[in-house]
Amino acid sequence: MPAAIGPEIERLIQLLARLPGLGPRSARRAALHLIKKREQLLSPLAEAVRVAAERVVTCSACGNVDTCDPCSICRDDRRDASILVVVEDVSDLWALERAGAINARYHVLGGVLSALDGVRPQDLSLDKLLARAADPAVKEVILALNATVDGQTTAHYVTDLLASLSVKVTRLAHGVPVGGELDYLDEGTLSAAIRQRTTF
Repeated sequence: MPAAIGPEIERLIQLLARLPGLGPRSARRAALHLIKKREQLLSPLAEAVRVAAERVVTCSACGNVDTCDPCSICRDDRRDASILVVVEDVSDLWALERAGAINARYHVLGGVLSALDGVRPQDLSLDKLLARAADPAVKEVILALNATVDGQTTAHYVTDLLASLSVKVTRLAHGVPVGGELDYLDEGTLSAAIRQRTTF
């Protein structure tokens, strides 16, 4: 039985299917949509991907991705240099930036410790974090790591590493989300909210 599509289209589908959130079926739909909208979408997307591949670099200071090194966040003099926010991945940094919750500097670890996945301390950007936290200008390190077992294990490990430095180490509060209803929350979230209650 002959193939329904050519190898070029099949390759496009396979590459799209590797993207997070896209399975084989969604990748097929996306590929077909791109092909149908060749002039409006496919060509501009191909050009944008080419330019990104040529120009996007990893910031040597914090680990963010940008088209300049150091990145635009590290070069911004208006940032509070006394606070260093530690995140697992660039997506977490971008989420905090979207929220506009803090105007500080960042450090991307590049993952979290995980015995199951074989991620060890030497696989993370911990040496660079220690060097940055040792800067006298840095007064606080905020551990903005995910509330997973691996995230919390990493937070404890980093806290121990920073213990010898004269820097305040804090973490994000865990608990009831804004607009959340207690009946819909899991037991772990409710327990964390009770433990970390604050004066009203």
